[in-house]
Amino acid sequence: MRTTVGIIGAGPAGLLLARLLHNAGIDSVVLESRDRAYVERRQRAGILEQGTADVLRAAGAGGRMDREGLRHDGIELRFDRRRHRVDFPALTGGRSVTVYAQTEVCKDLIALQFEDGGPLLFEAEALAVEGAESDRPRVRYRHEGVEDVLECDYVVGCDGFWGVARKAVPAGLSRTFERTYPFGWLGVLADVAPSHDELVYARHDRGFALLSMRSPSVSRLYLQVPEGTDAEAWSDEEVWAELERRLETDDDWTLRRGPVTQKSVTPMRSYVHEPMRHGRLFLAGDAAHIVPPTGAKGLNLAVGDVVTFARALTHRTETGSEELLDAYSATCLRRVWQAERFSYDMTTLLHRAPDATPFDDRLQVARLARIAGSRAAETDLAEAYTGFPIG
Repeated sequence: MRTTVGIIGAGPAGLLLARLLHNAGIDSVVLESRDRAYVERRQRAGILEQGTADVLRAAGAGGRMDREGLRHDGIELRFDRRRHRVDFPALTGGRSVTVYAQTEVCKDLIALQFEDGGPLLFEAEALAVEGAESDRPRVRYRHEGVEDVLECDYVVGCDGFWGVARKAVPAGLSRTFERTYPFGWLGVLADVAPSHDELVYARHDRGFALLSMRSPSVSRLYLQVPEGTDAEAWSDEEVWAELERRLETDDDWTLRRGPVTQKSVTPMRSYVHEPMRHGRLFLAGDAAHIVPPTGAKGLNLAVGDVVTFARALTHRTETGSEELLDAYSATCLRRVWQAERFSYDMTTLLHRAPDATPFDDRLQVARLARIAGSRAAETDLAEAYTGFPIG
């Protein structure tokens, strides 16, 4: 099989890239190792930055998002039983975020791909990327028990941290930057209406808590737990009781309880691979970088990567210039490192380290009080949360 762009991975990044290329008249083939049902149900991110939502609309994939997604004009910070709302539009010139689950983004893009896009092969496991330095790179893959080769002009690896794309970059050219955190997030899905109409980020002496949602009737909630925690070691009653403790306020706010339908633990890490390009192989999303989920940046960074690549290849097609393709890694990494910085800041601002001292506790509270009391500090948070410019 032959195509212009071989895309490894049918997560939101790979699917959106296929859509952007289709709209630009550039053919592609998407290879996904999992089946369609798995891709459409795996729970991941749920916050779309202003720029991400705008890109989906421009690509023709924003209709259901606009009907069913929840626009959020702010978040609430909680500390010392106090509540402070950060008003995004007032601080950013009208920007906001949208709560719309990654699963729904994938469903929308898969439907469009099958309707009028190029080939999308599920249960097609990429085995290796070969010839990245040549002008005819190849992806070896296995589909329906048979090995085959996808010949391309370009390969884009949207296959996550454990995928094969990054392995095609020679070790001598790779630089990695990494930080792991001694805690994770115990996350639960619950069939109950959210207890607040916007996300709530809570700093507490017992650890961080987050109140989020997937829809007007489904809550998504998180607790900071020690690294390596087994989700099943927490009973539903223990989860709800701990959420109530960490989210408590001095007013009459209450946490709604409901049936827990899913429980899992997410590890926390920061990771960047440089460069994000080798020859005609381009890395995007988790294949190149990971952020702790505190800043809601993972999915949005992946969108920024594929938008940057699609623009660069369109520019190459229209003008013959390689300038934007050559700048791909540097362009993406500027945004990546700002997102890494913001995600690290949010994580250290709100989570209590296992070895935290009373001095550390007071510093956290002072940092939160600064945000609550300074429009400049509040604006910096709001601008970062609603999204850094793409490109």
